Amino acid sequence: MPPGEYGTSATYLTEAAVPRHRGFLASFHYVTLVGGHVLAQALFLMLLLGTSYEAIGEWGWRLAFLLGGVGALVVLWMRRTMDESMSPEALQSVKKGATTGSGSMAELFSSYWKELLACFLVTMGGTVAFYAYSINGPNIVKATFSDSSPITGSVISLTALIVLMVLQPARGYISDRVGRRSLLVFFGVGGVLFTWILFFVLPGVTNGFLSFAILTLGFIILTGYTSINAVVKAVMFPTHIRALGVGVGYAIANSCFGGTAPLFYAAARSSGHVLLFVIYVTTLIGASLLVYLFLLRNHGANWLDAPEEMRRRRDSKEHRTFPMGV
Repeated sequence: MPPGEYGTSATYLTEAAVPRHRGFLASFHYVTLVGGHVLAQALFLMLLLGTSYEAIGEWGWRLAFLLGGVGALVVLWMRRTMDESMSPEALQSVKKGATTGSGSMAELFSSYWKELLACFLVTMGGTVAFYAYSINGPNIVKATFSDSSPITGSVISLTALIVLMVLQPARGYISDRVGRRSLLVFFGVGGVLFTWILFFVLPGVTNGFLSFAILTLGFIILTGYTSINAVVKAVMFPTHIRALGVGVGYAIANSCFGGTAPLFYAAARSSGHVLLFVIYVTTLIGASLLVYLFLLRNHGANWLDAPEEMRRRRDSKEHRTFPMGV
């Protein structure tokens, strides 16, 4: 899943999912994303077992790009064969040009700025945690075992990432039962309490089983966000502007806080200011936690399940005082 297509892919999975299993089905959004990490770690481990560091640096790294090219062809084929998530009536209306003047950036920022801001704030803590945990966490483990047992470090990282991938649909299933806000709050509280353990305790752990347990616990906490974030953001917007709203809100938050997290950690570690990085990540997760607690609610009316109710609330300005249903 290319980052630039997050909005459309999140929208498609959410709209195409059966309502009572929406969390479970939409959770496969991050199965594919984490799956990329798993493939990369598996390829590195295979190269480590079959060749040397020198060979990996000379030609082995090209294999990852080869796999990526094959994956791109598969995705292209899938996109051309997918069913349309819009109803036949809505699709025909678009084709005839009856639906015009909607879905623009101007409309998004003028009429749906509250939803856009909520999407940004929901993403903020989750995306910084995802990159900090899933990128830096395995790298910390591999660095710890690089001298004594590099194979052990790679196996621990790969196994933990597989657990992270497999847990996505399990957590999505749970969200359909207990509500998606509950999982987000679990992630927020867990992330605030656990981040310092990941970055201060894990680097000093030389026992393989304990290292795996700490990394996996961090991933379990992370699934409170990753498994259901696509559907949470998609239901915030009406159909005609859903993909644009989710895509823009995600892209801004991810550009500011997500993709930069590994770089910030590398800079903090080299300069001896890891504490500042931990404070930074914890603060962002804590800020998103406040949004989960006070702006969202379980099983409330939303734009996907109750569009008429949401339009009534917008017309009466009621949406300004009611939390968003997810």
